[in-house]
Amino acid sequence: MKINEKNLCAFASSATPVDREGWLDMRGEVGKSYQRRWFTLKGNLLFYFDKNGDKEPVGVIILEGCTIELTEEESYSFKIVFHCEGGRTYFLCTNSQASMEAWMKALACASYDYMKLMVAELQRQLEEAEAEEAAEAAGIVAATGSDDEPRVPPRGQRHNPFNKQPEGDGKAVPGSRHHKETVKAAEVPRKKVPFREIHKTFGRKILADRSEWRARLKLREETREKPLIQL
Repeated sequence: MKINEKNLCAFASSATPVDREGWLDMRGEVGKSYQRRWFTLKGNLLFYFDKNGDKEPVGVIILEGCTIELTEEESYSFKIVFHCEGGRTYFLCTNSQASMEAWMKALACASYDYMKLMVAELQRQLEEAEAEEAAEAAGIVAATGSDDEPRVPPRGQRHNPFNKQPEGDGKAVPGSRHHKETVKAAEVPRKKVPFREIHKTFGRKILADRSEWRARLKLREETREKPLIQL
């Protein structure tokens, strides 16, 4: 797409949002004196005017294929360097450290190449986040299994040292009657009660007790507030 001078002037004075604007001192490579100009940054186009409010810019700098570098000529000064063959260098100067840093950051982030790098980086971060989310979801499905409710893993046979030992030498002899009874009792499967049934059984009792306690408390308060009948 070709952009002529008329289109650039129309875009410079249009209501397009401005990324940054303000006064800067500028000089080129030939002259050594700085001239004060009003700069307006729109996308990757840096317009400069004689004064604020002018309709037509004095010039425009297309911020592609360039770098923003510090200089040691003046305080708070930097330059826009084009590294292509025949490229120019623009020297700019501000009035404070904060303004210089803000301008350098805005100009460095204005090029189309920088935007492409940012989009590629954001796309990579998005793909990594989606991959991590998918891995976490797969891990949750594998952990829960196909059942609707998770089940507690079975406990192994454990010996309680505080249980009362049988009379005698305290040790069951393999093959004896007591040993057979112990083995038989250990082999009896323990009945598993779901947590839902336990909660329902004890929960109803707790709710009934709570309702009864509230009724008694209400009756006691009503009895206290009732006026005494004078004879």
